[in-house]
Amino acid sequence: MANIKRAATREAISMSDTPDPDDLFALPGLSRTAPKSGFPALELFPQVAYEIVHDELMLDGVSRMNLATFCTTWVDDQARRLMAESLDKNIVDKDEYPQTAELERRCVRMVADLWHSPDPAGTHGTSTTGSSEAAMLGGLAAKVRWRKRGGTGTPNFVCGPVQVCWEKFARYFDVEIRQIPLRGDRLTMHPDDVAAFCDENTIMVVPTFGQTFTGLYEDVEGIAKALDQLQRVSGLNIPIHVDAASGGFLAPFTAPDLIWDFRLPRVKSINASGHKTGLAPLGSGWAIWREAADLPPELIFNVDYLGGSMATFNLNFSRPGGQVITQYYEFIRLGRIGYTRVQSQIYHVAKHLAAGLRELGPFEMIHAGNPQHGIAAVSWRLKDEADQGFNLYDLSDRLRTRGWLIAAYPLPADRENETIMRALIRHGFTIDMAEILLSDVIRGMNQLVRHPLTTPLTKAEAGGFTHTATAAVPDNKATPTKAK
Repeated sequence: MANIKRAATREAISMSDTPDPDDLFALPGLSRTAPKSGFPALELFPQVAYEIVHDELMLDGVSRMNLATFCTTWVDDQARRLMAESLDKNIVDKDEYPQTAELERRCVRMVADLWHSPDPAGTHGTSTTGSSEAAMLGGLAAKVRWRKRGGTGTPNFVCGPVQVCWEKFARYFDVEIRQIPLRGDRLTMHPDDVAAFCDENTIMVVPTFGQTFTGLYEDVEGIAKALDQLQRVSGLNIPIHVDAASGGFLAPFTAPDLIWDFRLPRVKSINASGHKTGLAPLGSGWAIWREAADLPPELIFNVDYLGGSMATFNLNFSRPGGQVITQYYEFIRLGRIGYTRVQSQIYHVAKHLAAGLRELGPFEMIHAGNPQHGIAAVSWRLKDEADQGFNLYDLSDRLRTRGWLIAAYPLPADRENETIMRALIRHGFTIDMAEILLSDVIRGMNQLVRHPLTTPLTKAEAGGFTHTATAAVPDNKATPTKAK
């Protein structure tokens, strides 16, 4: 302990009395390893602390080459400036930052209008930290509406293969998740599967409009018709919450005739990520309700706002305002025409990548970037894995050596023996980058054929985050439920 104190004293004297060395790497602090355990005793020059952190982050992957993430990885200089200028704005302080609150209000109205709300100016909506929080808010509202209608016992909701946030919702808020297993050649929840999983305790059905595993859209209109038929037969009036985390800011511009939103009366709420295809920086999501009556007043809190009050409904309290400010910037910068142009371009790149992969021969396309069928993504599998001499985990690992992060993973329940790959095409990913990726796929395949692995990689060895997770403690509420 005495040695540490003496070292701290010497370095403090060095920092206060010694002129700056000519070279950054001769400054005190870079002559030892970075603090890794326990709170550090010594201080550092800010440029030294910055260099330590900056250099360690070089080991991270390049975000724009990460085709496993759904999230925004490119923003323009003006968006970066707005984020920097808003660093100190707390969005919950409506009275202190009234114009930030006003921009949030405008965004809610714009998104409600985009999704065909019957009353965009009068319905309820909120910004969130992302689509996961927004999804949970939609689920909570559905649960409270069900209770107010006289629901008793354990509530449930019905879905197909979903992102892990829905498993968290089920566990955190004591709701049974009835996850419909895949059957036959199906990769999504189909309308004719839904009714068998619903009962008087079903608070909602959750179609995924841009499925995590494949990028495909689930048939929201077909599911609504199936629930209409169920109501005619059984009297059960079950609402829909659409998880449009990725598709919510794509289909309105690239498939405007696709019916999935508030044009369907049974759709009571929708969540989406602003920081995915909404083009906002990380930390932006939206939850919108069809009509004000669909958000129970028991869940609303009022905060002071310029001498009045403003309704809020969030799981978080303090959070930064920059993402909402930048989202508004993107909305007014691009408008409908600009979003249509930008989103159509990423589909163009997705189709180009899919065509190139198909021409290579070994791959079968699952989703080839068709805007009528799914988000701007490409997913594929090997036609005859046993004859190729490698599996998709091996290929994913080879692509990592060139900096590409592309997930390989098994399909959900009842198809878990099938492995696929998925590349998410985002704003900023160009035809030229797609061509480089295709060249690297060919290079990786050739290397694997020339130097076959004695033991192919497994999912655990290959890694790759696919927006799924395994609970530390198993819970049968988070497993697929067979129809009765």
